[in-house]
Amino acid sequence: MKKMLALLMAATMALSLAACGGSSTSGSASSGSTASPSTEDSASTSSTASGEELTFGYIAYDMTDIWNEYSARAFEYAAEQNGVKTVVLDSKNSLEESITAMESLIQQGVDGISIFPISTEQGSQLVKMANEAGIPVTVENFSMDGLEDPGDYIGSVACEYDKIGEAAIKYIAEQKPGAKIFFCAGQQGAGVYEKYQEGVDRALEELDGQVEIVSTLHADWLTDKAYNVTTDLISSGTEFDYIFANNGMMAQGCYQALQDAGMTDIPIVSTGGSPDDYKMLQDGVESACMTAPVSIQGVQTFMNLYNYVAKGEEPAEKFMPLPVIPVSGDDFSDYIAWDDYAAAYEYLNSNAQ
Repeated sequence: MKKMLALLMAATMALSLAACGGSSTSGSASSGSTASPSTEDSASTSSTASGEELTFGYIAYDMTDIWNEYSARAFEYAAEQNGVKTVVLDSKNSLEESITAMESLIQQGVDGISIFPISTEQGSQLVKMANEAGIPVTVENFSMDGLEDPGDYIGSVACEYDKIGEAAIKYIAEQKPGAKIFFCAGQQGAGVYEKYQEGVDRALEELDGQVEIVSTLHADWLTDKAYNVTTDLISSGTEFDYIFANNGMMAQGCYQALQDAGMTDIPIVSTGGSPDDYKMLQDGVESACMTAPVSIQGVQTFMNLYNYVAKGEEPAEKFMPLPVIPVSGDDFSDYIAWDDYAAAYEYLNSNAQ
């Protein structure tokens, strides 16, 4: 297979991970190719029509990012369940490394590739490389339909931040009709907060005055800044009786400010459903979380690829949104942990049409 010539493009780094995932320095960095050991021990294997065992490649955006790491592990888990070998390559948030990873998978002759791009533009470049090599490819963490020519990909799965914002406001309206909400929002300008705001506005319009946003202050996804803006809001005398925090880190800062002011009776709703969110739900820091389990994302992107390669089936929809699953602090029955790959796999199987 000939060496592919990569044309590196100037791409704006997407900040979409800040809201749903965030980064963790304790995440396990991965370099080179790693075949899942448990996959090699699987009793059954999937194969092509010619009888050859299937091997899928996975190009990570950055395995030190907790959102990406859990998604990659979920992909490997789903592969194990279906007897598919995996080769996981980490592009380490580098355009050049992502090109090298794609070239490596093409040279290895894998049967399919899933990519977690750095941006939609870079994702399109990788998709077209796979197209030229005749290898099926699927995409996660981005909707590619905003591009004029994204290349030929099977399907994509990602968070829809507007739906998370909408779900949060509607949840609050159900819990406390007439609530006066402080929206502790993420950073402006990157497109993530703006999508959340679209959903918040849509919910408010539909609810027609059942709840109101009394203040929107930006804490830029940071705990310290959330503490400061919440403290300032309390000092201003603005009355509020509910908080929607745009992520778990900001929820923690909001709660610390409420503690200092003796106002911990004010509930906080957050987003994501990370391991930290789960702990905060248990501890009463968050009253509820609009969870978006990234474990489901990893399983779904595998199934998009597997169903196409092994069964010739395309997804019913080109883009599949990650489900928003509200979880309250007094009922954890619907919670799917980011590292509970079996639960994510079962969720998708039970919800399959």
